Amino acid sequence: MFLDDKKVQGITDDVVAKYERELGRLASFCEGKGIYTVQGLTRELLTGFATTWESSYPSSQTRSVVRTRCRGFLRYCYEAQWIPRIPLLPKITVDEAPTMPLDAEEYARLLAAADKFVGPPPPAHVRALLQLMRWSGLAIRDSLTLPTNRIIHAGTRYRVVTVRQKTGTDVSVILPPDVAREILAVAGTKYIFWDGKTDIVKSWTKYVIAPLFKAAEIERGGNMMSHRLRDTFAVDLLEKGIPMEDVSKLLGHGSIKTTERSYAKWVKGRQDRLDNLLEGTWRPPTT
Repeated sequence: MFLDDKKVQGITDDVVAKYERELGRLASFCEGKGIYTVQGLTRELLTGFATTWESSYPSSQTRSVVRTRCRGFLRYCYEAQWIPRIPLLPKITVDEAPTMPLDAEEYARLLAAADKFVGPPPPAHVRALLQLMRWSGLAIRDSLTLPTNRIIHAGTRYRVVTVRQKTGTDVSVILPPDVAREILAVAGTKYIFWDGKTDIVKSWTKYVIAPLFKAAEIERGGNMMSHRLRDTFAVDLLEKGIPMEDVSKLLGHGSIKTTERSYAKWVKGRQDRLDNLLEGTWRPPTT
């Protein structure tokens, strides 16, 4: 019933599959403890379940997402009046990777490396993916599986209109016309990059993105390499004075708190104010 509720909400198949995976693991853990109904879900039991996450999910960020999904299931059980209260799950301390936007010179090196890429895929496709991620802020999965008809041409504007697979949030971002034309020049009939069947994200991440960054001599910096393109999109807007709430909407974040957690220090107005305050402490006191 919980999964049906998610499907009715319009959550993507990929996210529904992740809920199925987490609930399947929860069910298996509970059965190993002799628990077969949601009424048996106690705080102690869930704490034991949470201790199994680190072996399956090395990233603290992923474990935090798993906790959120489990919490959503427990809330649904409570609202359906199957359990008298929502049992607590252990909090997860997330080791945040630093925000690492690419500077103009680094991005130029990345594009140059794409032009020399020995495929498959062809260099033009690799370059088009970089351009799409840099100028739309889409995550790699959303970019690689983007349907061709999601780039809409109206008048002089080209617009990407899609739904983020991670959050189910609507995204609408205009692209520079030359970038949009470059992307559409390599687009397939149904999808720009994807054949609709293979796990394109894993293959491109391992065999395209990683070698590309290495060829361009760009360090990972503790972050997911492809995410540096998303960071570049966000930070560029914030440094040019675009309000945080607008950037959050363009990124497809479910909450502005998510945006603030990663990008607060890049807000131009806030940083300018802090810089002015700091400079004010350097001046000698007036007599």
